[in-house]
Amino acid sequence: MHCTERRWYEELVNMSQKASKTWCLRLLPLVLFFISFVTYYCSYAFQLSYGGTAMSPNSSKLSCGGWPAQKKWESLNFNISRKTQLFLKVEDFFWREHLSKLALPYGIKGSERLLLKILAIIANNNVPDSIENLQCRTCVVIGNGYSIKNSSLGSVINTYDVVIRLNDAPVRGYEDDVGSRTTMRLFYPESASPDPGRHNEPSTLMVLVPFKQQDLRWLKEILYDEKRVRKGFWKLPPQIWLGDTSKIRVLDPHFLHQTADRLLHIPLHPKTKQKPVHPTTGILAVFVALNYCNVVHVAGFGYPSSKDPKHPIHYYGYDTMKFMKDSYHDLSREAEALKRLEDLGAIFFLHRHTQHDPHTETDTDFTEQDSRNK
Repeated sequence: MHCTERRWYEELVNMSQKASKTWCLRLLPLVLFFISFVTYYCSYAFQLSYGGTAMSPNSSKLSCGGWPAQKKWESLNFNISRKTQLFLKVEDFFWREHLSKLALPYGIKGSERLLLKILAIIANNNVPDSIENLQCRTCVVIGNGYSIKNSSLGSVINTYDVVIRLNDAPVRGYEDDVGSRTTMRLFYPESASPDPGRHNEPSTLMVLVPFKQQDLRWLKEILYDEKRVRKGFWKLPPQIWLGDTSKIRVLDPHFLHQTADRLLHIPLHPKTKQKPVHPTTGILAVFVALNYCNVVHVAGFGYPSSKDPKHPIHYYGYDTMKFMKDSYHDLSREAEALKRLEDLGAIFFLHRHTQHDPHTETDTDFTEQDSRNK
């Protein structure tokens, strides 16, 4: 081969190699995208095929946006700022004017003195630093509905950063389905357990949801060991309460107000002849979680679709469907709100559930009664 032909051949080979490298570099992003897409699709399909139980919340530590269809606060169109300070603090009262123009359950007007006495005893009103300092908080709200029974979700529930429970729902004896951890428990006097230590951990925050002044008065009498006043309750609350004072918190009424106004669109000032309607603690807990948490999953929400009046409605106890007619909550409205949040990707159900009948698809403790007006 002549020198000229050889040089020409070498240049041709070099050009070919450069072209191949350039083409490979251009193709590399497409290959990586394809691999990522296939991996994401397969994991998402696998998760859906098992009703969500295959997901591990620990994966969210890498990225808060890693959950399928997880939406940001702004996409919910509440037209309010996200609020992560959950509990009232004594510092909040160092103002010349009322913090709120509304009375309980949607504001604190008229209850300032009671709250000051309570908050003076409850010195610490924060969430533990181990949770507060997390860059991404994974939270699960456990409703009291029959739908969680025999779900075997306990081990999954225990992996979340924050586990929120409601009222006096038991844990012991039900760990396989509902888990054993409780970060915070929302309650009111009539739903309080005399011994919170029985179904809660020593670190559990006991969060009072004050619906009326009697609720605050009950807590003040407990804290100061004063004579108990029994009037004003639809059910006699515990006269001796063995809870740890340092773990008591008072939920800011802001959250109940916004749950009713922005999430459920309930009239805050109903006409005189209309029966007042207030949110359940279950839907309230979901709204609190949406404010505080980056990832919100739920379980135990939804009444059974059965029309049998003898069908149980909780995963514990003996309450049945026949009690639903006495509910003072708008169960249909709450079911529609949960469905809307699910469709937006704001919440995710850990177990399969049905949505065909909104009148049987709400949470929580429908046995809560409208103690605000009795």
